Amino acid sequence: MTSMGENTNSNAERAEELKLLANEAFKANKFSQAIELYSQAIELNDKNAVYWANRAFAHIKREEYGSAVQDATKAIEIDPQYSKGYYRRGAAYLAMGKFKEALKDFQQVKRIRPNDPDATRKLKECEKAVQKIRFEEAIAVHDSERRSVADSIDFHCIEVEPQYAGARIEGETVTLDFVKKMMDDFKNQKHLHKRYAFQIVLQAREMLRAMPTLVDITVPNGHHFTVCGDVHGQYYDLLNIFELNGLPSEENPYLFNGDFVDRGSFSVEVILTLFAFKCMRPTAMYLSRGNHESKSMNKIYGFEGEVKSKLSEIFVELFAEVFCCLPLAHVINEKIFVVHGGLFSVDGVKLSEIRAIDRFCEPPEEGLMCEILWSDPQPQPGRGPSKRGVGLSFGADVTKRFLQENNLELVVRSHEVKDEGYEIEHDGKLITVFSAPNYCDQMGNKGAFIRFTAPELKPDIVSFSAVPHPDVKPMAYASNFLRLFS
Repeated sequence: MTSMGENTNSNAERAEELKLLANEAFKANKFSQAIELYSQAIELNDKNAVYWANRAFAHIKREEYGSAVQDATKAIEIDPQYSKGYYRRGAAYLAMGKFKEALKDFQQVKRIRPNDPDATRKLKECEKAVQKIRFEEAIAVHDSERRSVADSIDFHCIEVEPQYAGARIEGETVTLDFVKKMMDDFKNQKHLHKRYAFQIVLQAREMLRAMPTLVDITVPNGHHFTVCGDVHGQYYDLLNIFELNGLPSEENPYLFNGDFVDRGSFSVEVILTLFAFKCMRPTAMYLSRGNHESKSMNKIYGFEGEVKSKLSEIFVELFAEVFCCLPLAHVINEKIFVVHGGLFSVDGVKLSEIRAIDRFCEPPEEGLMCEILWSDPQPQPGRGPSKRGVGLSFGADVTKRFLQENNLELVVRSHEVKDEGYEIEHDGKLITVFSAPNYCDQMGNKGAFIRFTAPELKPDIVSFSAVPHPDVKPMAYASNFLRLFS
């Protein structure tokens, strides 16, 4: 008969073995598998702070910052002197844009490890970021008093130098020839002249502003419609989608379902290409807002830095304004509900309520607009807290009720990396589609898009692999301190 002590010992040994396996999975960028193995180790021995902190790090890699904060907090409770616990929690807070909370955690790291140069450097970066935010808050103009930056720009007055050899828009109309030339220039890492960039963004703004918050799309019988998920600045993979599925046109229309920018370092090329197609043929290109079409995300995850580098400071303001004009949801043939994140924390939400959302603002921290942009499906029924720390998780019963109450058949959403580029969940009633293959050059996932043909609108899902891109790393333009933690 084995004693309690021996049992505890063998559990601890087995937990250590699982931790080592988890570490291997982590090194191979198999973060879901790592989380699973760390969880098994924690089940056998939940008093080891290292397991919790390691699992927190794997959650960070999966952008599950809410779960990472919980795990890191647990590590700190077990061992208040364990600096990695504070370090991981600080990194998760940073990724969520919670700079003041992050600052407190890095101050703790520094207190525990006063002579660690790395801790000192990170604390300094964090202090700088918090100071900058406090300064920006102090000088911020209230939304109601803010003048539109778009109204102050007249692109007609901008001179195009004779030596400029790139794509040109003749007059007021964006043509297919122009878009093809621009895409080709981008492919060869050439820039578009600011005059034409202004013209595209300002024209796209006018079109998007005039659209409803929930857009109804009609696909005639025998015609098809393609839905793509997150592209995240992966311009060369966007070109590959057009290679595989044809350029956007009235006969070949697309909906890009949010998160066009950030993380990938060709976000300017992606957004100008999508906006140019919108200008060329409004019914060939539909665009939904994602959680990354927002100032706070663009500040952290690279788009703001990239825009300053490739265009100018004023474009940062302009894009922020245009992102607030993006519709939040689309319904195809009164059957398919398409939204970036997912469903709601309450039952009974009607399409009419979504139509009534005043979307012309930065995304709020709660409510319908926040949930549309941030929430995720979960395998278990009911609702749960979000892994991300924003929005919520919702089960198959929630999906089914929402569809029944609104006389719909399917939810299509994006927002999450999937190994095959897509996943069908909730008894076939919900599909996630994600179109950034080998996300951040490290996830090894495929991308996908979905083609629907009327009248059946059966989802025809096409998966594709990443294509090579020039040697500019993801997050190359991201805020300094975030790069320190990635």
